[in-house]
Order: sequence, then C-alpha cells, then structure tokens
Amino acid sequence: MEISIVFFKRKPIDFESESLSALTWRRFKRNKLSMLGLIIIVISCLISILGYLITPDKTPYANDQKPELHIKSPGFSARFLLSKRNEEEPSKNIFNKMIFGQFDSFDAYTLHIYLFKKQYIFVEEYTGNNPNKGTQTKLNIADVVYAVDSKAPIQYDSIKGLLSFYEIGSSTKITKSVAELQKTIREKNIVTKSYLLGTDLLGRDLLSRLLIGTRISLSVGLVSVIISIFIGILLGAIAGYYRGKTDSFIMWLINVVWSIPTLLLVIAITLVLGKGILQVFIAVGLTMWVDVARIVRGQILSIREKEFVEAGRALGYRNMRIILRHILPNVMGPVVVMAASNFAAAILTEAGLSFLGIGAQPPVPSWGEMTNAHHGYILMEKAYLAFIPGIAIMVLVLSFMLVGNGLRDALDTRSLDDKPIVGS
Repeated sequence: MEISIVFFKRKPIDFESESLSALTWRRFKRNKLSMLGLIIIVISCLISILGYLITPDKTPYANDQKPELHIKSPGFSARFLLSKRNEEEPSKNIFNKMIFGQFDSFDAYTLHIYLFKKQYIFVEEYTGNNPNKGTQTKLNIADVVYAVDSKAPIQYDSIKGLLSFYEIGSSTKITKSVAELQKTIREKNIVTKSYLLGTDLLGRDLLSRLLIGTRISLSVGLVSVIISIFIGILLGAIAGYYRGKTDSFIMWLINVVWSIPTLLLVIAITLVLGKGILQVFIAVGLTMWVDVARIVRGQILSIREKEFVEAGRALGYRNMRIILRHILPNVMGPVVVMAASNFAAAILTEAGLSFLGIGAQPPVPSWGEMTNAHHGYILMEKAYLAFIPGIAIMVLVLSFMLVGNGLRDALDTRSLDDKPIVGS
C-alpha cells in the first residue's frame, strides 16, 4: 500500500541574489487584484500625461460649448461647417498643446442644411427641433477656407468665377475659383463629429471632459500626498527621535488636528484660501499629514534603540544624518502604503469639495463638479450623465486601495512563501 505524505517546507530566501525591492515586486505581482489596480492607475497616468492630444475636444478644459447639442445621447453625431477665423493662429509646440490644449482656429457652425450660391454659402444651423427653424448664416466661401484680411475686401469676378483676396500676415494676393473653393469646403470644412459618451448640459463633449478630469483628480492626489508626506515625515521623525517635550508638543498638535473632522477642516481652509484647484491642493495636503506623522513616529520609536543607530551615534554622526540616512529608509514601507491610502482619500475629498461647489471651479472638468451639474438627471432617462463621472471616481479610488493592500502584503517580511512538497 502506497501512502502519500504532503508537508510544507518554508522556501528559503536568497538575500544575496535577490534584492528587497525585487522580492517585494515578485510578491506584489501574485496579487491579481492589486495588479489590476496598478494597471488602471498606469492607464490613468498615461491619459493624464497625454491630455489634450487624445481628447476629441482639444480646447482648454474641453470647454467647447454647443448649447444646441445639450444632453445628446452616447453615439450622437453632428455635422459642422468649419470657418477659418480671421486672426493669426498662435504657434504652439506639442508639449504646450498636450498640457494646456489649443484654442480652435475655426468657428464651428452646427449644420442642418447648407447651400452654395455664387461666392456665398448659406447655412441653416441645427437646433434639434422639428421643424428645425435654425439661424440662417451667409458666409463668403473664401472667408470660410482662409483667414482673410478684412482691411482688403474680397473681390469677385462674376465673369471668370474668381475670388481675389489677401490672407492675414501675407502680402501676396490669392486668387481662387469659386468651384475650387466650394470643393475644398465640401472635402475639408464640412466634417462629422461623433460624441461617444454624448454631450453634457452645455453641449460639451462628455468623453473629453471625463479624460481631462482624470488629470485633475490625479494632480490633486499627487500634490496633496507630497505635502502630507513631507510634513508628516518631518514632524513624526522629530517627535520619535528626540522624544521628551518635543514629542509631547507634536503629539498634542496631532491630536488637535485629528479631533477635527477632515471634511470640515478642508472646507474651513478652502474658505480661508479661496475657491480654486490650487487651494484644494493645499487644503487637502494640510489635513492628511497626521496619519503619516503617527506612523513615522511609532516606527522611529521602535528603531531608534537598534544597534545600527547606536553605532551611528558612537561614530559621531549628527542626528540629522542618522535620521535621514539610517532610520527613514527603514520606515518607508509603511509610509508608501499610507501614501496609497491618502491618494485615494485625496481624490474622494476633492470630488466632494467640487460637488459642493467649493473645489475646482468651472470650467475645470472635475469629476465631482460634473456629478453635481447633472445630479438632477439621476431620476430621468439621462442618469448616465451623473453615473459616468461617479463610476470613474469609484474605480480610481478602488484601484489605489487595492494597490495599497497589495503593497502592505508584499512589504510584510513575516509572511514567506509556503509551497507544498509532495513525496511518496
């Protein structure tokens, strides 16, 4: 009779061949949910970096308003006549466009029907009504295709069917036939634009504002976490290392800040500093440092009596060098986990402030502001207008929480890999 024996053997760790960071990453990758959260965060970061290069609406803050297209369903398409503005187009490099967007060099007329008549194009703008009854506009076809210098009137030769004019910034006279300009307008100046997620209350592209809103949320989280970590590590390290009256005073300060509800404190700071996205950065960062300070203080209290710290004192190292180069590197694991948690909390706080109207101000496309602007449609057939930014907030916050949990498990040196070995 053959008996199979299954027992667990603790896998030895080769500290010489594998660094702590490599070991942490290997263990982090085994957590599927944490890896999913990390993938979502990386995708969000790429969207934030690329910004206006990938948004359908490339105007600053994706704020191209078309009131006649308000509250259109996802997948809606509309035709536009693009008429060149009579002004010099500012030159911008790709990085400026990526970060700040670009002002549209065309006036866009939402088309219902159009008609060419000699040197003019007659446009009836779209209203969505039945019958349409839109505003009728008469445009010179040369003025549609080119940025015509208004100081020199457009000359029309009715016999030859030619238009002569000057373009802004050029001293060379341009002569084009009416047929050629009409063909150019049909091929290049009449375009169809699709709204994958529809339009909002002001007729703006919802997808573009959602993508730029990713940048706002991540920016608030990043700046707030940097501020909170800097203040928290500074005060926590001083309190934990020097102890005594210094520790008592810093702990009193931490307890006072801790006792005030976070949202109320953020609202108070925001009202003092004023409304705006910059004020949100500062307000959220100044209210999140207490968690970091308490963790750093507790870690340093347990490390400051270790042998390597005593050795540093015996060698005559200054206290600041001991703290920065010998103690802090050993407490950064819990700080990184706390940073991920604070990142999620900062995104939620910013969304809440914007929802209340004291965070990012219009036309900044904050997810909280977008939810607030359309919350009245939740009980109607357009509930997705409020649900889409709300789901975006939920997914991004959940991703940071999953990554934080994964980092906590991966940095826990007490849990090692146990694998069963089967023998007979």
